[in-house]
Amino acid sequence: MNFILIAVIVLGGIGLIAAIVLFVCSKKFAVFEDPRIAQVNELLPGANCGGCGFAGCGGMADALVKGADKGSIDGLSCPVGGTEVMGKVADLLGMAIANGEPKVAVVRCNGTCAHRPKIVEYAGLRTCAAMNACGAGETACGFGCLGCGDCVAACQFDAIHMNPETGLPEVDEEKCTACGACTKACPRSIIELRKKGIKGRRVFVSCVNKDKGAVAMKACKAACIGCGKCEKECPFGAITVGNNLAYIDFNKCRLCRKCVAVCPKQAIHAVNFPAPKPVETVKEEKEVQA
Repeated sequence: MNFILIAVIVLGGIGLIAAIVLFVCSKKFAVFEDPRIAQVNELLPGANCGGCGFAGCGGMADALVKGADKGSIDGLSCPVGGTEVMGKVADLLGMAIANGEPKVAVVRCNGTCAHRPKIVEYAGLRTCAAMNACGAGETACGFGCLGCGDCVAACQFDAIHMNPETGLPEVDEEKCTACGACTKACPRSIIELRKKGIKGRRVFVSCVNKDKGAVAMKACKAACIGCGKCEKECPFGAITVGNNLAYIDFNKCRLCRKCVAVCPKQAIHAVNFPAPKPVETVKEEKEVQA
C-alpha cells in the first residue's frame, strides 16, 4: 500500500513540476499576434493566389498590418479583391490608399496557326515548360506561345482558355483578376499585366520576338521587325525599340492609335475600340456639317 501511495505522490509531483515548466515557457516564449491580422485576413478574398506577392492571404494581411504601423500601405494591393476590398482594409487600419488603375493579363503573341505554321512534331511531355526546355517548340519562332496551356492550368479564376483555331490563349477580361499566375507560368513571358484602360481600351505590341527582321519574318508572318516606324510616329514618346522589338509603355500611351496605322506587319493591336466608320458615312457626315 505504501508503494502505491509513494508512486502516486511521485507521479503527481512530476506532473506538477512539468505543468509549472510548461506554464513558464508559454509565458516566456509567447508570440504575440496582432488581432488586426485576423480581421484583415477575413476581409481578403482567401484566394491565396500569390498575386499580391505573398504566399497567401495570411502573409498579405501581416504585411498590411505592419505597413499600417509604419504609416503607409502604399504598394500593397490585392488584385483579386481590387479597390473595394483594399478600401475596407484601409478603413479597418485607419489608412488612406492611392487608387490604382485595374490591370488585365495581355497575351503578347500574334503567332496564330496561319501566321506561324508548325515545322516539327513534339512528342514529349505536353507542357510549355517541358517544350521550352527542349528548344524552339513546334514552330520556327523561339519566342512565341508554345500552345500547351500552362497559363490555363495556372489560372484559378477560369479567365484564360486556349483557342483551338489560333492555338493561342485568350483572356476573359471580365473574369481576369490580374493575379499574375499566368505570367509566372509562361516560360517565354509572352503574357503581361497591363492597365485595363478606359472602357477596356488598350494598345500593345503583340510580339516578343527579338530576332532581326528578316529572321523574325521567316518564323512568323505577323512578327514585329523592329523597323521603328511606330516609334517615330508616336507623339507621346510611349514607344521604344530595343533588341529588334518595339514596346509600348502603357503609362505614356494616350491611345491615339497612330502606331497601329503605320505598322507594316500589323503587330500592334488596338483592343476594344469602336470599329472605324465606312468612308461613305464619313463623307455624308461632312456634307451635313457643311
